[in-house]
Amino acid sequence: MKKISFLIILLIFVSVSCNNNKEKKYISVSNKALGTFYNITYLDENQKNLQSEIDSLLDKFNMSLSAYNPNSIISKINQNIDVDIDEYFEKVFLKAKYFYEITDGAFDISASSLFSAWGFGFGNKEKITPQLIDSLKQFVGMEKINLVDGKIIKSDNRVNINANALAKGYAVDVVADFLISQGIKNFLVEIGGEIVAAGKNKNNEKWKIGIDKPFDGNLNPGENIIHTIELTNKAIATSGNYRQFYTENGKKYSHTIDPKTGYPVQHSLLSATVIAADCMSADAVATSIMVMGIENAKKFIAKHPEYQVYLIYEENGEHKEYNNIDNN
Repeated sequence: MKKISFLIILLIFVSVSCNNNKEKKYISVSNKALGTFYNITYLDENQKNLQSEIDSLLDKFNMSLSAYNPNSIISKINQNIDVDIDEYFEKVFLKAKYFYEITDGAFDISASSLFSAWGFGFGNKEKITPQLIDSLKQFVGMEKINLVDGKIIKSDNRVNINANALAKGYAVDVVADFLISQGIKNFLVEIGGEIVAAGKNKNNEKWKIGIDKPFDGNLNPGENIIHTIELTNKAIATSGNYRQFYTENGKKYSHTIDPKTGYPVQHSLLSATVIAADCMSADAVATSIMVMGIENAKKFIAKHPEYQVYLIYEENGEHKEYNNIDNN
């Protein structure tokens, strides 16, 4: 009789536990941030809505690294105003130095003036001439800007920086770290397409991330998926040339500028998706690979197996892929 009673109690406990799990709802929050939008989904045991805390965190981040905010730390540095940097700026700057070195200059946040000249930065597009590009390249190169005792020191005041190529990814990491600090283990953080996924989704499965088909005019993320990746406890970022470009005199100019040449890249690589341990790295490597092109990207990945990639390139008019992603 005792065994039967124990079995009944155990079955009731299991039943209640299962029902409780089903009742736990994932919370989703979204808002504008960093010139784009964020979408965050997470499972909190206490069912607490953390949107106000997340918004405050991103506002603070914005005051450090948004080049669109004239009062941010990075804007003041570009205006040559004396300013103390914060932990956000320092981490991004040191990472930018690191990626500048390992990509042999393919990643360079000091190329801001080149982006502006081509119409992809903060200034008005200029009339491009070889003389203009040569003059701007004099102020490009991470060796021309250094961090000394909490201050940014430039070799020339005309050196400007734009950290967008990794700051957005870092913002995803910052929010993810905040969720972890709140004891949250299952979540997905997405800001402008850059993602950190942890734990499982509401179906108790790995998070499924779609990669858009890279064709000109594909302006709506998620409508034309070419590949799906299952992800957990990793970060993912995609960079491509099929959304930000313009055509002038019948020629396409992409927003991916090679800092060494000063000109938009002209190669067969269409998009680069990178999986890494953190989103700032995934963001920076995806940008770097788009500068390198497919063959140099393969060589880079062979030297850096810590990054997994799904690359789409064009060959003889057809889309091809290079994929070294394992089961994440």
